[in-house]
Amino acid sequence: MVHHSVCDLALNNLNVLTYIESLIRSAFQCLQLVVADYPPVMPCTCLQLCVDAAAKFGSQTQELNVSLAAVGLLWNIADHLYQNEEKISQSLSSATEEELSVLNSLQISNYDFPLLPFDRLWLSLFCRLGDLCVDSRPAVRKSAGQTLFSTLGAHGSLLQQTTWQVVLWQVLFPLLDRVRSLSGTASTDKITDMGGNILIHHSRNTAQKQWAETQVLTLSGVARIFHTKRDVLQTLGDFPRAWALLLEFIESSSLSKNNEVSFSALKSFQEILNISRFQEGKVGKSEVAAPKDKESLSQSDTALWSAAWKVWYNIGVESTKPPPERIIDTAHAKNDYSLLYVPAQQFLTALIQIFPSLFQHIKERFVAADFQKLATVLQNAVAVPVHGETSPFILPSLTEVVLTPLQDSVLQAMHILLKEALNDNQNIVSLLPAIFNQLLVFSTYACNAPPYGQLRTRTFVNMKLSTTDWVTMNFVPFGEKALEMVVNAYQQTAQQPNVINSQVLHSIIKSLRIPLSMKYSCPSQMTWKLAVNALLKVLHAGLPVARQYPAQFQGMWIDLAYALEDFLFPASSPSPTQSLEDQQCDEALDCKVILLIRDGILPYANQLPREFIIRIVTLLNKGSIHSATNNSPVDIDSSRKLREEFAKSCFETLLQFSFLESGIDIDDDGVVNLLAVTSLLHRFKEVIHKYAEDERLSGKCPLPR
Repeated sequence: MVHHSVCDLALNNLNVLTYIESLIRSAFQCLQLVVADYPPVMPCTCLQLCVDAAAKFGSQTQELNVSLAAVGLLWNIADHLYQNEEKISQSLSSATEEELSVLNSLQISNYDFPLLPFDRLWLSLFCRLGDLCVDSRPAVRKSAGQTLFSTLGAHGSLLQQTTWQVVLWQVLFPLLDRVRSLSGTASTDKITDMGGNILIHHSRNTAQKQWAETQVLTLSGVARIFHTKRDVLQTLGDFPRAWALLLEFIESSSLSKNNEVSFSALKSFQEILNISRFQEGKVGKSEVAAPKDKESLSQSDTALWSAAWKVWYNIGVESTKPPPERIIDTAHAKNDYSLLYVPAQQFLTALIQIFPSLFQHIKERFVAADFQKLATVLQNAVAVPVHGETSPFILPSLTEVVLTPLQDSVLQAMHILLKEALNDNQNIVSLLPAIFNQLLVFSTYACNAPPYGQLRTRTFVNMKLSTTDWVTMNFVPFGEKALEMVVNAYQQTAQQPNVINSQVLHSIIKSLRIPLSMKYSCPSQMTWKLAVNALLKVLHAGLPVARQYPAQFQGMWIDLAYALEDFLFPASSPSPTQSLEDQQCDEALDCKVILLIRDGILPYANQLPREFIIRIVTLLNKGSIHSATNNSPVDIDSSRKLREEFAKSCFETLLQFSFLESGIDIDDDGVVNLLAVTSLLHRFKEVIHKYAEDERLSGKCPLPR
């Protein structure tokens, strides 16, 4: 056994040699020999000196390879401590105060609990590695950071639970703070010479970018510790304060203008939230929660997840704010678009994908105000434009009808809420009207792409196409998918009181009126076809409810009449190249609407507002003469452009409701019959008048159709 004093002398001499450039290599080789061969025969109290010596060699700036190898020695020492835990613990427990003087000299804040000498030795190792994590050289920082977090992860189980409190407040959080501070003040000047013909990648060619890598490594390492050691850390009295501080670091990094740092911070956020219910309930081996503490534990969890929700919202709101118009104008004036910070789609997708994990912990307390916060983030995020250079890799081609990852994540977040509501989660059921309204907002994006500040109408960076062109095409599948979700959900919830009282059906009709009125001018022809089918489905489910609760649907009828008229008699025209088959399909949809009027509206005229019925009969009258009053020049192919089947359906419907003995329950005034008869008389008069006029003008030519 080597005597304690001899060991002290040798290791202290090696420390001195770290300042002599010519002897650094030789001195380090001696230290390597000591660490490799002598720990079994070395007094355990000298292990602290080995740690200090290795840290000294790691921090010297003359030889980079020596510094990196010294970090490796610290890992070897940690491995020795782990493998010989029992022997070293017993030896340190029996050591004298003089022998423990080096360990006791470690600067540790006063705590209400004593630290075992073995734990002090570990803390010394962690502190030295933490110092190397903020070395001026990127390679040393990276090596030290990887070693620190690997050591904590692999050997942290040896520490007493109370020692973890010291690790948090004297190693990990000070490290995060120092890294953030140094990263914020790092130079942005390009590094052109690393010496020795070493090439530098463009992602690491400034000191700030190199510190960004350290920031990523440090925050992800601390988050991983919180995730894997949660069962131990949660038993600490100040864990809520530690959790809040970690969330503060995550929020700060997520809002960094460096894409690497911000994206990594979100991944760290995701990691600390992906904790199973089983793991949340675990406690340390030496401290089992008493039954009386269960209520306080639940309250503590509530506070933890509420803090996480607040941070998520802050990140979402701040990161999706459009650049101020002043900055946009400056960027255009200087032709320097680096002044504009617009978050990447990858970052936004990661942000939205965090919500499902977080929602599982807060859904019992998720109220209307929280939903409005969520809706704000989702709406802002999905409106963020894609950078022109990356759009070919994110946006679908003209022939594809797919969602981008961000759009899919936004709809998945809404789907989770709908699922909870449909599963009778009473807390979420009350939010159904707000959920419907938000999905309807999304559905309108298929026709009108959302603006993003002033960037929507400007050429963003170096885009060859106008912003509106590529954004509009990108939102078609998103809006259509949102509309499908609305229809499916309404069919299941049409009878629910809050859906009725909130006039959800009225809101759906007003939103559908946009694509229905645009019809052939919609960016995608599938949009208006989806919209009319959606209208038929929601009316099939909602009209019986509207008749049952007339007071709640008073304002709906006039908008329904306008929507039907806008669709059946649109201002836009089909493409001149439209095929006969497509024309027949479009006319079949028009006839479906007339069928709805015939079977779902007119038979119940006595239960509906008189003004609405008047507009519907007027609409049918207009449809019955539409083809005959077409003012376009008559040619050989004109007959197929006249909606004869549609006109026939309108006429037959009028005829059906013109007979009093039709068996239909009518109102006292017989308004439907009266209007139908009046309409038919006008129709007959119009036909006879046109016939006489055409016969007079046609001569020997055939009469027009």
